Amino acid sequence: MTNLSQTHECVIIGSGIAGLVTALTLSPMPVVLVTRASLGEESSSAWAQGGIAASLGDDDDIERHIADTLAAGHGLCDESAVRAIVSSAPHAIAWLERHGVRFDRDADGRFALGLEAAHSRRRIVHAEGDGSGAAIVRALVERVRRTPSITVLKRVEARRLMVDAHGISGVACSHNGDAIALSAQRVVLATGGIGGLCRATTNPAGNFGQGIALAARAGAVLADMEFVQFHPTALDTSEMPLPLVSEAVRGEGAVLLNERGQRFMQAMDGAELAPRDVVARAISGELDRGGRVFLDARSALGSRFRTRFPAIDQLCKQAGIDPATTPVPVCPAVHYHMGGVATDLDGRSTVAGLWVVGEAACTGLHGANRLASNSLLEAAVMAERAALDISGSSSRRTAGMPAARLPPPPDPIAARAIASRHLGLLRDANGLATAIEHLTPPASCDDAGSDPAIVALLIGVFAHLRRESRGAHARTDFPAPAILPLRQQMTLAEAFDLAGTNRPNFLARSA
Repeated sequence: MTNLSQTHECVIIGSGIAGLVTALTLSPMPVVLVTRASLGEESSSAWAQGGIAASLGDDDDIERHIADTLAAGHGLCDESAVRAIVSSAPHAIAWLERHGVRFDRDADGRFALGLEAAHSRRRIVHAEGDGSGAAIVRALVERVRRTPSITVLKRVEARRLMVDAHGISGVACSHNGDAIALSAQRVVLATGGIGGLCRATTNPAGNFGQGIALAARAGAVLADMEFVQFHPTALDTSEMPLPLVSEAVRGEGAVLLNERGQRFMQAMDGAELAPRDVVARAISGELDRGGRVFLDARSALGSRFRTRFPAIDQLCKQAGIDPATTPVPVCPAVHYHMGGVATDLDGRSTVAGLWVVGEAACTGLHGANRLASNSLLEAAVMAERAALDISGSSSRRTAGMPAARLPPPPDPIAARAIASRHLGLLRDANGLATAIEHLTPPASCDDAGSDPAIVALLIGVFAHLRRESRGAHARTDFPAPAILPLRQQMTLAEAFDLAGTNRPNFLARSA
């Protein structure tokens, strides 16, 4: 393993919005930004269509945004996290604009605000119509390239966090098959979500929760791992990942129809703009009976579809569908993970020297079900908060970090088959027990399938323990919510204990 002997001030892993904002906020502190592809590529951030939730409209305020977030979270939000992050939304929008992002505005120069499910007001700040994530990432990438304090290591994959008696000591990485060791006592994980664990997903297929696996192996506490949000309206094709059809399309008046032409959501509270878990399960019910579901924007948008949603229009036409004249076939797909590495409001994990931001983290903002477009908000706000906290911390100097065997490239295929079958939109005790049984052996190893298996095992154990249905976690054997909602937190070592198996050797120090 090539050891870059210099001890770096800070290593940031991931180049989505969370990683880019962290690096830019830390400037002029020298930092190393490690990205598996090129800057901003293979990132869910760049695929985000809707935008950023911020209460900037004349009829809106922060308290309404907080109330909507708490309602969507089904009793499991950390209210202090909700208040801190939502209150920072106007500041986050201004910060992004100062760093080159150009949000859409109307003829009077005001923000053009969109509406998404479970929001009581129009408050989605977007860029380039439905290209918000890509537009934000492009602007931030350009700033990073012009910032001399940021060293970018492209096509480098983090494989293990190195930990000594005092906390983080470095990162073991791979580049073109060669092992690289980065010595650092301050590391930020900004590695994105877990969608690649399932066949039906709107996330990059390689995003299987690598940051969660890295942190879990290092002994970090995980939280709310059972809560996986399915987006109701992915384009129903044979592709992987599935193209996303933004909730904002329903916000503009598009309706859901089954193959009989029935608007099956009409009688439900909120109709097509009910919380995502409600809409996703309703669509799933139609599909389970052998039917099909379509998103019909003909009356609401018609020929305006192309100008309001240019990226989605192109995706549909690539599939042979003109959304201006033809209903779009849709299905639920894994879209966002509310759980992750437990952090405080400065992004600190329970491992000294390890900060986690973005979707890999669990701050408590989302609770049991994320409110639409609160994710990019959280990424921007928490990245800045973490960077400011790191700026005020000290980096201890060490002689180096312990050597480690570099594991093979992760392969999620085996874990994906198990997770797709047993950890989906509807769960039950038998399926969860089967998933845990089949995931425990590979999760105990140190081979290509072990990291994806670790993440899926954590989801399975958390889901098995939650004997209720709440938000994005739905159990057919426990369909009602519990009277007292409680959040769950545990380490990987504790998850192995609950799975009824011995802790693997790499967790021996946690015994």
